[in-house]
Amino acid sequence: MTSPNSTLPGLAGHPHFHYQNGILHAEGVALDALASQLGTPLYVYSRAALAQAWRTYSDAIGTRPVLVCYGMKANSNLAVLKEFARLGAGFDIVSGGELKRVLAAGGNPAKVVFSGVGKQAWEMRAALEAGVKCFNVESQAELQCLSDVAQSMGQRARVSLRVNPDVDAQTHPYISTGLKENKFGIAIESALDAYRTAAALPGLEIVGVDCHIGSQLTDISPYFDALEKLLDLIEQLDAAGIAIQHLDLGGGLGIRYTDEIPPSPKALLDQVFERLQARGMAHLHLVLEPGRSLVGNAGVLLTTVQYLKHAQARNFAIVDAAMNDLLRPALYDAYHGVQPVAPRDGAAIEYDIVGPVCESADWLARQRKLALQAGDVLALESAGAYAMVMASNYNTRARAAEVMVDGSRHYIVRQRETLDDLLRGESTLP
Repeated sequence: MTSPNSTLPGLAGHPHFHYQNGILHAEGVALDALASQLGTPLYVYSRAALAQAWRTYSDAIGTRPVLVCYGMKANSNLAVLKEFARLGAGFDIVSGGELKRVLAAGGNPAKVVFSGVGKQAWEMRAALEAGVKCFNVESQAELQCLSDVAQSMGQRARVSLRVNPDVDAQTHPYISTGLKENKFGIAIESALDAYRTAAALPGLEIVGVDCHIGSQLTDISPYFDALEKLLDLIEQLDAAGIAIQHLDLGGGLGIRYTDEIPPSPKALLDQVFERLQARGMAHLHLVLEPGRSLVGNAGVLLTTVQYLKHAQARNFAIVDAAMNDLLRPALYDAYHGVQPVAPRDGAAIEYDIVGPVCESADWLARQRKLALQAGDVLALESAGAYAMVMASNYNTRARAAEVMVDGSRHYIVRQRETLDDLLRGESTLP
């Protein structure tokens, strides 16, 4: 168990979640009081932690030509987007809905890159109307569709082709995106022909080369395996008379969930620019699309123990959060640290932390030693990324509220859903 007045293991380097006088705090706000006032399940984010994560990128960049486009699929709450927009971030979007969120939060569309394998014509039109920086195109069929849409609007769409370099990111197979068998991107062997096709289409303007090999990378060597292939391609494009303005290396830097030691943005950027200089490509602007590394350890999920069940094979702590609130454990077998908001004395017992959803996959943590009683509030660490964004209403469960803490104050940035909210929009037959 984490001792009082210390930071949490999964949040190493983020002192914004800490024990003070025996109670877990987010910045200056006691989380037991927050749970009592607003109920649980409850997502709590730290504004200072978001800013600190952003500084790891901005300090590493310095004066170098780099645009950081926050990969907002990790956490798309408007308050989170607004914070990054204020800090100067661009945004990596994958849908028309995400574009709407960026605009609602005051993001600059000229700093938006539009990724994703299945863009529809209406989404392309909306992005062209908004004036996004670039479309990261993932197939030759998409090139033709985008050219047609742009022409119908009297525009030329700025494009970067997402190249699949067939590089193993050494991460979970569900979040690996740079192998031949993945659905993403255009195979590196076909990329030159695809660029020639793009150059011949009247509705397109080629501006970049894009790549994204996966998420939660704790080793940066796969980036450089991909980078060398991309630089070879850029040389071939230059020889074919196709000029490239920017190189988009995607996102994927990991965070600490338990004992990982993730690489820093500076370690990545220093080596990337070294290689660009060595290959005579220092003129290229760099685009990065970090998501998890900006928000993952800026949030926790609070949940209340409902019952303790001591069975022959396992002990279960049944809580009010479930797989519909936090899908990552069921989907990825993912680890999230679990800490009591108000640690109690007594012998710790090994518990599986499980929810009330009617699925055996409904677990949040396994085999954690905790001293618990019914009514205790637990904090699931590292819940700022791929958590609330993946929440559902399975079992007709209302989604949790979200709160942003700023110093000693807190702000509800998403109201808790009600059961009436869930029924609204449905109807029965006469």
